[in-house]
Amino acid sequence: MNFKEIHKMKPTSGKPKGFTDDERAAMAERAEELKATARRGSRASKADGEKDVLAKIAQMPEPDRGMAERIHAIIKANAPTLSPRTWYGMPAYEKDGHVLCFFQSAQKFKARYATLGFSDKANLDDGPMWPTAFALKEMSSAEQARIGVLVKKAAS
Repeated sequence: MNFKEIHKMKPTSGKPKGFTDDERAAMAERAEELKATARRGSRASKADGEKDVLAKIAQMPEPDRGMAERIHAIIKANAPTLSPRTWYGMPAYEKDGHVLCFFQSAQKFKARYATLGFSDKANLDDGPMWPTAFALKEMSSAEQARIGVLVKKAAS
C-alpha cells in the first residue's frame, strides 16, 4: 500500500485518529519546558532542574510518587553526573544536553504500570538487542539495586 492509498482510507470509528488528550497535554508541557529553559538562559542551573523534577514528582499520585522519589535518589547516588530536568512533563535525567533516562507515571497516560525508560543516548548496548524501558508496579530492594546498576551503566 502506498501513501496515496493510505491517505484515502477512512477511519473505521468515524472519528479521526491522532494524538490523545494526554499526548497533547504532554506536548504542551514540553513547550512550556522549552520556554522556561529559554527564559533561564545561561543562568540555568542543575538546582533549577532538580526543583522542577521534585515539583513534578510531588504532583504524582501514590504509588508512582514513592517510586519516582526512590528513582530520583537512586540516580543521584549512582549517576551524580546526570542533571535532573523535566521532559514532556516527566522527571528525566540528562548528560551533555541529552536525556538518558526518564520516569513515566502510570497515571500520566492511564497505563497499568509506571515506566523507567532509557533513550538511545544511554550506554546500555548489550549485543544486537537490549531493553530500553522497564515496567514498574512496585520497587523492592532487588528492583532498586537493578535500577542503580542500569543508571550507572547508562551514564558511563
